[in-house]
Amino acid sequence: MKEELKVIIDEDKIAKRIKEIANKIEKDYSGKKLHIVCVLKGSVFFMCELAKHINMPVTLDFMSVSSYGDGLVSSGYINIVQDLTMDIKGRNVIIVEDIVDSGKTISYLCNMLKKREPESVAVCTLLDKPARRETDVKLDYVGFEVPDSFIVGIGLDYAQKYRNLPYLAELKIKEE
Repeated sequence: MKEELKVIIDEDKIAKRIKEIANKIEKDYSGKKLHIVCVLKGSVFFMCELAKHINMPVTLDFMSVSSYGDGLVSSGYINIVQDLTMDIKGRNVIIVEDIVDSGKTISYLCNMLKKREPESVAVCTLLDKPARRETDVKLDYVGFEVPDSFIVGIGLDYAQKYRNLPYLAELKIKEE
C-alpha cells in the first residue's frame, strides 16, 4: 500500500489562525485563572503553539485518550490512558483537542470533567469535521472546518506517523 499526502492548510495559515484563537481566549478569560487540558498525543503541537500566544498566566495539564488505535476510523470506544494530575475544581478549563469528528470523545471528556466541579469547561479544537458528527457538542474555539477525509499533521497521525508535519494534509492510502 502507498500513502499519499495532499496539503490542505499550509503552515502560515495555521499560525495565523492559532494567534487569532489565542487572542479570543485571552479576551474571554481576562482577569480569570485559566487551566488548559491538552488531549494527548495529537493536541500537543496545537496546544503548545496556542499557549505561547495567550498573554496571561495559564496552567497546563494532560490527558491521554484513545479511540482510534491504528485505524482510519474511530472505534467508538473511549479509553482514558492517562488522567489529569491536577485538581480542576473551581478552575476555568479549556480542553484542547486536535480534531472533533464524531463528537463522542469530546462529549465524554466534557461530561467527565464537569463532574469535577470546575468553574467552567470550554472546548478548543484545531479542526472540526462536522460531516462525521454523531453527538451534539459545543465547540467554543475552532481553528478550521475540514471535509470528511483523513487528515494528518500538526499532531494528527496515522499509525503514529506524520504528527510532526508543520502543515495539515489529507492522507490517502492506495493499493500498489
